[in-house]
Amino acid sequence: MRFLDLAATSAAVTATSGRKAKVDLLAAALRGLGIDEISIGAAYLSGELRQRQTGVGYAGLRDLPPPAPEPTLDLVEVDAAIEELAEVAGAGSQARRRALLAALFARATADEQRMLVGLFSGELRQGAQAGLLADAVARAAEVPLPLVRRALLMAGDLRAVAVAALTGGAVALGEFTLRVGRPLAPMLAQSAGSVDEALAATGSPAVVDVKLDGIRIQVHRSGGDIAVFTRSLDDITVRVPEVVAAVRALPARELVLDGEAIALDAAGRPRPFQETASRAATRGARRQAAGAARAAVVASAGTAGTAPTGDGVAAPDPVGATRLTPYFFDLLHLDGADLLDAPGRERWSALAATVGPALVVGRVEVDTAEEAATAFAAAVDAGQEGVVVKAPEAPYDAGRRGAAWVKVKPRHTLDLVVLAVEWGSGRRRGWLSNLHLGARDPETGGFVMLGKTFKGLTDELLRWQTERFLELAVERGEWVVRVRPEQVVEIAFDGVQTSSRYPGGVALRFARVVRYRADKSAAEADTIDAVRAIHAGRPSQ
Repeated sequence: MRFLDLAATSAAVTATSGRKAKVDLLAAALRGLGIDEISIGAAYLSGELRQRQTGVGYAGLRDLPPPAPEPTLDLVEVDAAIEELAEVAGAGSQARRRALLAALFARATADEQRMLVGLFSGELRQGAQAGLLADAVARAAEVPLPLVRRALLMAGDLRAVAVAALTGGAVALGEFTLRVGRPLAPMLAQSAGSVDEALAATGSPAVVDVKLDGIRIQVHRSGGDIAVFTRSLDDITVRVPEVVAAVRALPARELVLDGEAIALDAAGRPRPFQETASRAATRGARRQAAGAARAAVVASAGTAGTAPTGDGVAAPDPVGATRLTPYFFDLLHLDGADLLDAPGRERWSALAATVGPALVVGRVEVDTAEEAATAFAAAVDAGQEGVVVKAPEAPYDAGRRGAAWVKVKPRHTLDLVVLAVEWGSGRRRGWLSNLHLGARDPETGGFVMLGKTFKGLTDELLRWQTERFLELAVERGEWVVRVRPEQVVEIAFDGVQTSSRYPGGVALRFARVVRYRADKSAAEADTIDAVRAIHAGRPSQ
């Protein structure tokens, strides 16, 4: 298929408001894909690249070459070019990546360039996410939608499900069951502003788990073969040998465990989140297609201080003294028995009997909001993210974010100043979108940048802020508009982390817009000292 045809479908889906019409457009495009194009096309139509990391950021998407006058690209060529980009590493990699990116964009027409920018930036907001694509896959393959949805939950990979449906139909989809060694989409939690709200959703009695400030892990064991996957189903087995060792020491032969891994200090408190996250970071991470081969390699790993190399030879732990401790909160499979549909109370009882209390996340059963509030305060005092309130009779709803699990976290907000704004792309093209956020520096009278966000912006806010920031503009670039530091915005965030990217040495985690503050001047914005106090775990003054 020509890449231009897929870009045209994306544009048509963007311009279409009705769900049925969107599904019809997507299904027609899926039916037009060749066997070797299905995985690529399904990823692009859902707004994602097949390669999870490419090394191309916003800066790399500036100063692109003029579009090609005629279309020459097909899907396989585009995917191969992006694959080459993703594999660039070592000395001179930045220049090499820039040259490859320019070569790809030089062959793309204007419409193709727009889609490529959306894919690389993650802002291809065409209203065709996984749920809609599942409907389109079912229609294109002429199979029942529940089969596609169930397969997607078990596989956690829309591309693999699309390939199975379009090449093997219902029979191929039926092969997607919980299989030890193949990750499945994890159950997710809704959010609530308080434990009272959470209990109202789950009912009582309920179980309250400590929400660790770590990384989600799903661990599969079959005999001596062990594989560890992230929430996004990337295989990180070779990155976490201590997790492998902990699970290898368990008595069961077959397991699928759901939990978190976290770096702790000598006192047992969590280390900064980025230290934990860095252990899971992999260039060019592959999903389970590569994981099955790795799992066999890991079976031969030695101690927790070593990690297997690609040929099965143990190599030194790449992260030195930064060790992760695993804690598990659910058991999905035990020695041939699937537990997905069992009530939580049964799964958690089996978990406690299998892994022992040392590896189970902090957990308490509560009957009242007061008891839940006590558990929440204890978790926060211990430096953790908060709690997850769980309904003990609910099954494990893979891939779903239902009311059976509800997370509660302390809500941090800061009043910050907008320093610059980036022009949007995809659905936000023509609007000023991504905000550069700064805290006031009382020593210099200036502002210290803490990061960027476009989260939380409604269409109404996008229209308003485009007009507002063009009024405040002091420098209008093709990509970034720099503005007078006057507009205050209230920002919610999940924490503060160390950052070498920004001059203040810290950055906000998961920043999102709450509202603009017309009642505050820039002189009343929060200071960099307040931000650093949150980072240090001290209450701001």
